[in-house]
Amino acid sequence: MSEASGPVGVIVSVDPDRFAEVVRAARAAGLTVTGEQPLLGSLSGTIAEDRIPVLEAVDGVEAVDRERIVGIPPPDSPLQ
Repeated sequence: MSEASGPVGVIVSVDPDRFAEVVRAARAAGLTVTGEQPLLGSLSGTIAEDRIPVLEAVDGVEAVDRERIVGIPPPDSPLQ
């Protein structure tokens, strides 16, 4: 395991009734917010891998999911 963990993309589900408060607390936990969807109660951002448990423990955070990047091969590539 490495000493430093790099940032990972996350989607955070939060209590929409306390959105602004939870966003402030998430930032204090180390989240760099890249997108906010207050009506949906979610935000996206990046955080060091080792800070995810701290983010999950923030009051008002309902779930933290790592962003997944899905790629498809170019149209002219053979399927494997």
